Amino acid sequence: MTEGPVSANGVTFLRKPKAVTSGDMSEIRKTVSDVIAAVQDRGDAAVREYASKFDRCDLAEFEVSTAERQAALDRLDRQTRADTEFAIANVRTFAEAQLATMQPLEIEILDGVHLGHRIVPIERVGCYVPGGRYPLLSAPVMTIVPAKVAGVDEVIACLPPNAHEAMIAGCHLSGADRIFRIGGAQAIAAMAVGTETVPPVDKIVGPGNAFVNEAKRQVFGPVGIDQLAGPSEIYILADHTGDAEMIATDLLAQAEHDVRTRVGLITTDATLAEAVEREVERQLTELATAETAAQAWEDQGEIAVCADEAAMIAYSDVIAAEHLQLHTAEPKTLAMKLRNYGSLFIGEMASVVYSDKCCGTNHTLPTMAAGRYTGGLWVGSYVKVVTHQWIEPEGVRRVAPPAVRQSASEGLDGHRRAAQLRLDRLQSNDK
Repeated sequence: MTEGPVSANGVTFLRKPKAVTSGDMSEIRKTVSDVIAAVQDRGDAAVREYASKFDRCDLAEFEVSTAERQAALDRLDRQTRADTEFAIANVRTFAEAQLATMQPLEIEILDGVHLGHRIVPIERVGCYVPGGRYPLLSAPVMTIVPAKVAGVDEVIACLPPNAHEAMIAGCHLSGADRIFRIGGAQAIAAMAVGTETVPPVDKIVGPGNAFVNEAKRQVFGPVGIDQLAGPSEIYILADHTGDAEMIATDLLAQAEHDVRTRVGLITTDATLAEAVEREVERQLTELATAETAAQAWEDQGEIAVCADEAAMIAYSDVIAAEHLQLHTAEPKTLAMKLRNYGSLFIGEMASVVYSDKCCGTNHTLPTMAAGRYTGGLWVGSYVKVVTHQWIEPEGVRRVAPPAVRQSASEGLDGHRRAAQLRLDRLQSNDK
């Protein structure tokens, strides 16, 4: 093994990612800003122009009709439909179980002071469904199904006009109320500000390319977004029990997504590290998607050898990988020691591919170390937890005096008067 730099926390690198910069984003920001402004000013006309310019597609109507939805469904291969419905059922079941853990609250925190919260679904959500090189039928499942489980009144789906017809069927099966053939930044703009055809939404979710990501960033505020997504990531934590063939297979399965995919092994076993590197190179010679996967491995592939489990955990929590697999002797024990990740795959049988496609957890997850402060898309992303309070006379007697004093010390006389008025009224009635 060729030793790389050794950090203070005991991590030796067999291979490190290249320093790949994100490039100059100014042109993308300018293009997206222009698209949003144009859609805001000219609505459907601007959307139509950008569809022609960016997607080379001229459409008289954006919305997919009921007949078109049914036709796409009828042409969907029987097995593909069955597999899609299998995924939908699992995602729905898990989302329903998650929603059941979120309960309304009522508590009398002091005599006469009643506080609480309600779980309120968002009224209208926009789901962006990417086109991509392949028809990713799991994409609409992951964004639309949890929204319907949460009780969202209306779910709008937008997908590029040149997306595979099966994606329309996927949106339909997942429960989209309306489907539009609009892609890219213009789709995000249309859902954010509304057009003659597309209603404005309250929140936009779903992954996309750099233009979609930038558009979500620019419209955030008046509308909510799920997150800003970067290239996909997979890291695997392994000890001496790790299987080099299985680890390499899982790394390359994710690497074939995109040349910018981050793939890495963090291990306490140097022999395994070397075996995995050899196995990756071997599998690349027979992988049908090797052109993409090899570039991702060349640019972003990482193998880190840690002095012990503590160093492995510490380094993993710094990376905060989108997908984190555990291939160790005691994976459930290790799982309880980790805190930063998008989704955790415990034990070598739990491959990312199962979550990506159909096992029930959501595959829309935080990247770029965002796992340090947030989780992924889930049914709770489609509801608001909103608080309320009601106060009886005895409660006013308890909270008014400190509120009056705090308001006075802050120089907020209007606040002081509002707090004092109710107390004065009660004291007057007591006489």
